[in-house]
Amino acid sequence: MFKRTHLATAVVLALSSTMLQAQEADTTQEDASQEVEVIEVSGIRASLNKAINIKRQNMQIVDAIVAEDIGKFPDNNVVEALQRVTGVQVTDRASGEVNTVSIRGLTDVTTTVNGRNIFTSTGRSIALADIPAALLQSANVYKTRSASQLGSGLAGQIDVKTQRPFDFEDSKVVLAARAIEQEQADYYDPNVSLLMSDRWETDFGEVGALVNVAYARTRFRDQSITAGAMLPYFTKNPPEGYDMLTRISSEFWTPGLEEGLPFAAGSTLDINGVDAEYYLSRDAIFGIDKYGDRERPAVSVSLQWAPNDWSEYLFEAFYNGFRTDDQTTMFFKNVEHTYLLDPSTPLYLFGGTNIVKAGSAMDSQNIGNNFTSGDYFTGKTDGFLYALGGSWYLTDDIQVKSELIYQTSEYSNMFFAMRGVPQHLTGTLNFDFNAGGGIPSLEVIDNPNTAIDESDLTNRALWQTDGLFDNSYRGEGDALTFKVDTEQFVNLGPIEKLKYGLRYDKRTAEDYDYLGAGGNVAMSLTEFDDGFTYINSDFFDGRANFPGTWAAVNAKYIAQNRQEIRALHGYDDVTDQAPGINFEIEEVSKEAYVEADFAMEVGGKILDGQFGVRVERADREMTFYDGDLVSEGEGSSTSVLPSFVVRYHLADDIITRFAYTETVRRPDFAALNPTISYGSNLTGLELKTAGQGNPDLGPVESTNLDISVEWYFSPQSSVYAAWFQRDIEGFVFDSKRKVTLQGPEDEEPTGYVITQPGNASDGKLNGWELGLVYFPEDLPDVLDGLGVQASYTLLDSEQDIPEFDVDENGDIFVSRVLSRSMFAVSDKSYSVVAVYEKEDFDMRLSYVWRDDFLNNYEAAIFANPLGVYRRPEQSLNFQMSYDVSENLMLTFDATNLTDEVYQSYYQYPTTNNFGSAIISRTFALGMRYSM
Repeated sequence: MFKRTHLATAVVLALSSTMLQAQEADTTQEDASQEVEVIEVSGIRASLNKAINIKRQNMQIVDAIVAEDIGKFPDNNVVEALQRVTGVQVTDRASGEVNTVSIRGLTDVTTTVNGRNIFTSTGRSIALADIPAALLQSANVYKTRSASQLGSGLAGQIDVKTQRPFDFEDSKVVLAARAIEQEQADYYDPNVSLLMSDRWETDFGEVGALVNVAYARTRFRDQSITAGAMLPYFTKNPPEGYDMLTRISSEFWTPGLEEGLPFAAGSTLDINGVDAEYYLSRDAIFGIDKYGDRERPAVSVSLQWAPNDWSEYLFEAFYNGFRTDDQTTMFFKNVEHTYLLDPSTPLYLFGGTNIVKAGSAMDSQNIGNNFTSGDYFTGKTDGFLYALGGSWYLTDDIQVKSELIYQTSEYSNMFFAMRGVPQHLTGTLNFDFNAGGGIPSLEVIDNPNTAIDESDLTNRALWQTDGLFDNSYRGEGDALTFKVDTEQFVNLGPIEKLKYGLRYDKRTAEDYDYLGAGGNVAMSLTEFDDGFTYINSDFFDGRANFPGTWAAVNAKYIAQNRQEIRALHGYDDVTDQAPGINFEIEEVSKEAYVEADFAMEVGGKILDGQFGVRVERADREMTFYDGDLVSEGEGSSTSVLPSFVVRYHLADDIITRFAYTETVRRPDFAALNPTISYGSNLTGLELKTAGQGNPDLGPVESTNLDISVEWYFSPQSSVYAAWFQRDIEGFVFDSKRKVTLQGPEDEEPTGYVITQPGNASDGKLNGWELGLVYFPEDLPDVLDGLGVQASYTLLDSEQDIPEFDVDENGDIFVSRVLSRSMFAVSDKSYSVVAVYEKEDFDMRLSYVWRDDFLNNYEAAIFANPLGVYRRPEQSLNFQMSYDVSENLMLTFDATNLTDEVYQSYYQYPTTNNFGSAIISRTFALGMRYSM
């Protein structure tokens, strides 16, 4: 395992060796299309140079990342590489990688592969991290859209391009392999790829064939400690008839308020006409230790045939797979049952507030206060995309392209878990919800008057089994797509080219799940063999005063023996039982567009651009199931999406752009299902949660303005600034209301807060982004090859937040509308990349940072503010490669060098901390051989 000292030594040695061997870089130049000068260099500068020219030559506002060499992206996945693109923010660092991309603050990103929409099972999109970086030639981030592109994706479109055989002059073989260590998991995992390509001249034209395969395995460990949500409690001086330090019934307060209950010292609630002071305290503290094993196989096949100089045919197949096996052990302490029943409990409040910070007490209520859990989750995705198409020059001025595309995707998972509860836990508990740096503290101290050591949480005799959870899911989706596009050069005044086309797409989606009987046998862990118990170690890497180890049910063991576990709980194996269907949806989209390119001279300078309109109509037929009950429905929407982009060439190296575009997002299929789903209740709360979809959801629409200025002040350097605005109507936002329901776990009707999505919110986002790529010229010999890539994004957003109520007829209405920042939008973010490239060496040290942001809303059953925020996030990464020979390259990569703890909080970071998580650093050694 690499340690910090080893890493520092490696970096210093690499830098020293590079400086000693530094020579003049190759500065050979050649002309590219449209007289754009390109510097022919290798490695990092080559990739940045290509990205600059993609931006410069494209009519739309687009940024790109380009593989430095075939099969060599300098990051563990594409999402990590995208975080260096101006205007792109990433988050959700977990499971050994970064997972979520937003463009200019918005997360609704359409992902395409070679321009073809791609999705997972019943979803509208695919997780970009599921596409192996080793298959990619480049990834283009479109911040504006032409009429000829898909209209979906409020944030933008990311088009990943794979290699094709005609990209190479002749045959090509590239083998790349890396061994990646996830530091917390302490494993070395493979990331390998193989590309084989060739082209031949035959009697029937030129033929090319390419196969690119990739496989990546990641074994990771994620660890987090979380302080639970807030609830109100009586003080030690309660009103007459009530017990001190007990939870206050929700009949006396309103759960789920935007700002939460008041937390100033001395705040009161009306308890039967008496103004009674209350405390706000967390209901629990818990730690989660997750061990995962993830695999991503992928294959890209491309066959090209050019029988003559006016036609070309293409067949492509793309497969991406996903496998995960996750074992989670949880230690959950329902703290309120400890101190709220003991009048001698010392409590410590945050100064000037009624918020409980810390305390210490004897745990006299030993059953049900505490549980561990062994959770096993396995998931599997298989997606196949096939495309057959061609392009034909009907005349010198008319080219027609057409494709028939078929895609199918299936995702399935299984969750199997069992809790354990203590039999003898009666020791003293010390707790601090915010001990230091926002991390909670929890300490169990042995009671010397008992026969068993309650502080030894690894003792199997301390625990007995509790509830069993058994469920599974399957989602299936496919799409048949036909499209035809025509480009025609014309002479219609300033209009030089027309493009027009049609697209037909038929999507189907089916959703199934199974909920097992569960149960509870209440047996001591000592009654099972040793394999039934799992004991973790070194939890949270010693960074918190929290139990570092505990005994729990071995999740993987019970999953592997689930037939026996089910029989133990009194029901049969369910392998042969069909899961219940939730919905079937068929959606047919018919789309047409026309756009025109124009150019003219204004003030002695070239003014060119593109205008067009795209019309999309979607018709849905929906069938929903709730047991034997069936409901059917239909839905349709029509979107007219104009676009207008103009460029003015102020000088040979300065371009200004203006864009007006409109984009749309159709509702997720799962969000249309009106069947009620019931949430679980971990801590015996008075209210439970439930949710249901809305078959009447409509599309979300965005009107977009963009203005940019770009200066390409040398062939390998550029700087640009852009202002943009997004005006969004019909954001999907959940209404909330109290209802009485009887869920599957309820013995009688119970109070629920139920949520249902609706197009109930509007929002506006505007901002600035700045970008720079700079390789100074005429540097001293030893510094030649030094460069910087930097970006900065400044955002300002607001979104209407409706609050709901129910009238006397049971109808939902908006009682008031609040305004706050949009979800997932950081006001500020930036990245700085230092590059040094000389002869056989290249190195890159990159730092990315984003400000805190509103991530999500908490369930509306608590007393804390609803908004859950992420604290500022940062990442420091390093990459280095060395060309041993013309064919062989060695690489070293490291991510998360500062070993971050990622944290969240409820709106007020000082007093309302929430979760803290450790994400692994990674270190990788690799090689790449090409011929």
